[in-house]
Amino acid sequence: MPDLEQATNGATEQHKTGERFFQRFTREQRYMHGVLFTTFLGLAATGLPMRFSESIWARKFATQVGGFGAIIFFHKLFAVVLSIAFLLHLKEIFTRGLLHREKGVFWGNTSMVANWKDVKDIVGHMRWFVGLGKKPVFERYAYWEKFDYWAVFWGMLVIGFSGYAMWFAPFFARFLPGWALNAVLVIHSEEGLLAILFIFSIHFVNTHLRPGSFPMDMVIFTGVESEEEFKVKRSEEYKRLASEGKLEARLGEKPPSWLVNFGRVVGTTAILIGIILLVLTLSAYIRE
Repeated sequence: MPDLEQATNGATEQHKTGERFFQRFTREQRYMHGVLFTTFLGLAATGLPMRFSESIWARKFATQVGGFGAIIFFHKLFAVVLSIAFLLHLKEIFTRGLLHREKGVFWGNTSMVANWKDVKDIVGHMRWFVGLGKKPVFERYAYWEKFDYWAVFWGMLVIGFSGYAMWFAPFFARFLPGWALNAVLVIHSEEGLLAILFIFSIHFVNTHLRPGSFPMDMVIFTGVESEEEFKVKRSEEYKRLASEGKLEARLGEKPPSWLVNFGRVVGTTAILIGIILLVLTLSAYIRE
């Protein structure tokens, strides 16, 4: 009964303030995202100096942290933590979808799996960008959010496997030819660089820096969004829940000031680190 209790408390609080908030992410999902972006920033901050080891800034950074040996150690540490988090997420997904047979995990309006509506939304968005149609309205997850989600799976498969193949090269050499071990070095480096460029440019812009969310979308830190945000950003989901009589069950509590401020500090720090790493990456890449 925790959901009902939370909804009741949220309704009471919002009755006093006149503003309603709706839950979008659970505490566990927010913690998982925190682990994800922390480890990703760590992998980027340690991987880029190795990728551009001849750059002045890379050598200075290595000197400050104890050399490239220390950088490699922390790179592996972040990789292990991220791998564990990814496996725990897979366990949650299959437990909910296969064991508990929870509806909406693998298909439907609440699923992260792409469907025909996402295709129509992409076309509609392109038309709206050039003034040939109306802006599409979205369900629980927009098509770019699903793309970001599945990009993690691609990254864990390609970047993760190639990284572990380099780490445990003697083991993988038992069943991989020599040219394959040489290839994983290139794959790991270039795919990692592509992931960094994507996250620090496309993802940051789509999630935080776009109109309607600028300078930051706080929902991943607080777990809730105001009713006005809900109506505008995910109007299809809002209408569906209202028509099904399930809207009140999604009521959450107004986030405390300390949590909002904490999210702003952490989010701003992450964005600034990402922008700095992006600039350093582009400058080093151009000079190669």
